[in-house]
Order: sequence, then C-alpha cells, then structure tokens
Amino acid sequence: MAEVINMPRLSDTMEEGTVAKWLKNVGDKIEEGDILAEIETDKATMEFESFHEGTLLHIGIAEGDGAPVDTLLAIIGDEGEDISSLLNGNQGTSEKVETQEVTKATEEAGITTANKETGVSNEIPEGVEIIKMPRLSDTMEEGTVAAWLKKVGDEVEEGDILAEIETDKATMEFESFYSGNLLYIGIQEGESAPVDEVLAIIGPAGTDVEAVLQAKPDSKTEAAATSETEKTVPSEDTNKEVKDDKQLESGQRVFVSPLARKIAIEKGIDLADVKGSGDHGRIVKRDIENFVPSAKAAVSSEVAETKTAPERQVTAPPMLPTGEEHFEEVKNSQMRKVIAKRLSESKFTAPHYYLMIEVDMDNAISSREKINGLPDTKVSFNDMVVKACAMALKKHPQVNTSWNGDTTRYNQHIHIGVAVAVDDGLVVPVLRFTDQLSLTQIGTSVKDLAGRARVKKLTPAEMEGSTFTVSNLGMFGILEFTSIINQPNSAILSVGAIVEKPVVKDGQIVVGNTMKISLACDHRTVDGATGAQFLQTLRAYLENPVTMLA
Repeated sequence: MAEVINMPRLSDTMEEGTVAKWLKNVGDKIEEGDILAEIETDKATMEFESFHEGTLLHIGIAEGDGAPVDTLLAIIGDEGEDISSLLNGNQGTSEKVETQEVTKATEEAGITTANKETGVSNEIPEGVEIIKMPRLSDTMEEGTVAAWLKKVGDEVEEGDILAEIETDKATMEFESFYSGNLLYIGIQEGESAPVDEVLAIIGPAGTDVEAVLQAKPDSKTEAAATSETEKTVPSEDTNKEVKDDKQLESGQRVFVSPLARKIAIEKGIDLADVKGSGDHGRIVKRDIENFVPSAKAAVSSEVAETKTAPERQVTAPPMLPTGEEHFEEVKNSQMRKVIAKRLSESKFTAPHYYLMIEVDMDNAISSREKINGLPDTKVSFNDMVVKACAMALKKHPQVNTSWNGDTTRYNQHIHIGVAVAVDDGLVVPVLRFTDQLSLTQIGTSVKDLAGRARVKKLTPAEMEGSTFTVSNLGMFGILEFTSIINQPNSAILSVGAIVEKPVVKDGQIVVGNTMKISLACDHRTVDGATGAQFLQTLRAYLENPVTMLA
C-alpha cells in the first residue's frame, strides 16, 4: 500500500521547508533508511531519510521549491500502483485550505457584497498570483529586499530567481513558483516589510493590477505604493541627487549582489568602476575580488592630492588639516536585528550582576602539555573551562536553572552552549550532557560544532536547549569582560586571556600565569553567595586539572 510522505517538521518552530536536492528519482527503489532528499530550513540543510520501502511513485515538491510543513512531499508504494486517489485527495485538501485562507483574508480585509454594487470585483483574475513576503526563518518577522533580479514587465518562469531577500539569518535567493509576467513590485530594493506583506504580483500581460490590489486590499500595500510615488517625484525644495551603491551619478542602475556590495564597501571600491560578469552585467563576488584600479584613476588621485596639498613656508605655522565630513549608513541585517532584540530583552528583563575572579593557570598549562603529548589528542584551554563548568554545575544546581515567572526550572541535565562568532552575528551551538563527556570528547565536539556554525550547517536541534553558556574572548587577547545572559539560562561565564605576570607564591614574587573569568548571573534565580560558591568550585577544578580526569 502506498505511503504518503509529507514535508517534515525538522524543528519545533519550523513552518516551511525547501527541497534543496532530490537524491532519488521517480521509479527508483527505496530502502528504509535511504536518503530521499536534502531539505533546507532557515538554519541548516538536512538529509531526510525514508522510513518506508518500495518505489518512489511521485514527487510533490520540485528541487528549489518551498512548501509548508505537512505539504505532500512524495509517495512511496509498489511499482505500478495507482495513486490517483491519493493525489486527488491531497488536491482536494489543498483546495479546501486555500478556500478557507481566501475566505479568511476576504473577511479580514472587509470585502462585502457592497463591493459588487460599486463595481469592484472580490475575485482575483485567473492566472494571477499574489506573492507575499515569505517566512524564511522561524524567528523572521520581517524581510529586506536586498536586490530584485527581475523588473516589472519581465517574463518569469517557474524556478526563476525573483529577488534576494535578507532575513535575520542570511541573504537568500527567492524563487518564483509561478510563470507569467512580473506585473507589480510591492517592496522596493533596500526596503523592509513584515512577513506576508505583498511582495509582487505575477500574471498574464495586460492584467489590471489596480483591480487585483483592490480585490485584496491591504493598507500596508497602499502605504508602500504611496512611499514609492513619493520616491519617484523629485522634491521641489532640493535639486540634490541621491547617490548610493546601487545608483550611478548618470542615473544608470548598478546590478550588484549583496555579498559583492559588502566586500566593495570593506575594500573601499567604487562600484561604478567595476564591470560585472554576472547575468545582465550584474557585479558578483569574483568581480570585486579581481578588481584592479585603473592607472588613470590612480594618476588622477595622485594629481588631485598634489593640487590640494597646501604649500608651506619655512617660517609659516603648520596648516591645520582640512576635508569634508562624510559618513555612510548601512542597513542592519535581520540577524543583527534579532540579536539586538534578544540581548536587549535579556539585559532589561533579567537583573544582571557580575562576579569576577583570577585563576592560577600554571597547573592547567602543564597538564594540557601532557595531555596533548598523547597520540591523536588535542585539548584547548577552552575545553578545560567547559569541562570544569559542567562539573561545577553538578555541585551547584541553583546555577543550572531557568526563571519561568511563577516557577523556577531546575535542570537535571547539563547542556553547555559555546558562543561562536559568525559573519554578521553570533550563534551558540550546544554540547548536550556535557558533564558526561571527557576532555577529548569536548574538544572534538566543540571543533566540529564551531566549524559547521561558521558555514551555517548546524541543525536547529544543535542550537537549542542550553542550560549554561561559555563565552571565550581570550584567544583575541581580551583580558577581562562581561557578557549578557543567554536566556533562558541563569548565568553565562566570560573567559579572558592567560597572562604571564608577577604573582606571589609562598611569600615570594615569582612569574606566574593567570586568567580572569567573570560570571554574569540572573539575580532572580542565583544569589550572590551561590554565584561566588560556584566560582570557587570552578577555580578549584581549573587549578587542579587532575580532578577533572577522575
């Protein structure tokens, strides 16, 4: 009997997924445990296994297409089996859901039979599709159109890239699921809009767009249209031309990918001087990396500097520097916005206080040298800190808690999050059951998680469920710092650099190695004395690493 496979929910917050790649074709034999496809969520691309055996009879979502959770993904059954009833049943369900959604949207928009009397149609013409701002991340509340790859009037084929949309996690290419003409763009490049805002309309050429918009009235869309009108009408009070990295002084449009634009800004490269090698002359990453300033531009720059350099007399006082003040405003990425929101909530809802101690690391240094002298073994000081934290949490369970308003959650398990810096933000992969891991296991796991975090290959489950967090900036030479608590944790440990300095031992001044660590605590769950006792235990483990090997 045929088995219907729906789009899986690969995280507790996942609402839709995209089929990045099919590893099986219709007609292929499937064994239980075979990888059917690679499914892309907002955080990672994951392999999806089959739990059934048989023949792949139908693929419901093509490569590159996205669909909500529980949408028909595939059907597996016996070779030659009739699956028309399953397909028809699924279609009927989809039509029912779509009808309900249209009815709900119509009611919310306030469309009544009175519209018929005024000549306004309640129905969208056949073949016309309204495309909304997609939810590309479980935490995404709004998106920014980084670049449009199609313009109004262009023909669009199913699978064509319409635009690049910036979320809180990344800038992603957004494909069209429909074919037709791009009739309307509701969100301009560089503008942000909430999820489900009208992004574009695709349909037959000559369609009355105003009628479509009136059939689905949206105050936000009208505001966007008004904003666009204001942008296209020059102000009577100024004759100044606005110039940014997507518009030349001549008015010619510069097509550039977000990554190429970012690299150009970092390198100080004028996009007007770069020739694009992408589609339609679009500037891509390789164009910026291979760009060499022309000799003419270099000579002109030198001549300009020579002409503007002030002449000085031996007896004259030195000239003060002159120049023109300038600045650049760069739109915040969605990831940066979410980080700002979450950290602000933590800082202003949890009453933070900080405790700091200095740890003698002489024994830790010598112990690490001995451990790393063993074959196939590599342990860092950060691994030793993580292990010491796990053992200290077992002795001080009050620190391994979460504030839940009317209750305090005491976590019986120990999952330590390790902060990892990535482009444009910070992620916290989690070491589950850290107290049960050896130093070498911790070292291997941290290296693997951090590496995959930097290329955005972590699964959602690998970034959830921490009960305590460690943030280490010692490798950057930072001596001491304090961190904001990663809620719902009750504490976070900040680790500084190991410093060689004079210390007093047995009444004598000798050369020693010390490291400062600070503990940020939520005073609702962790009192000062509790935090201090935790740090005392942590210091004892770090100053006597042999106790962590028992």
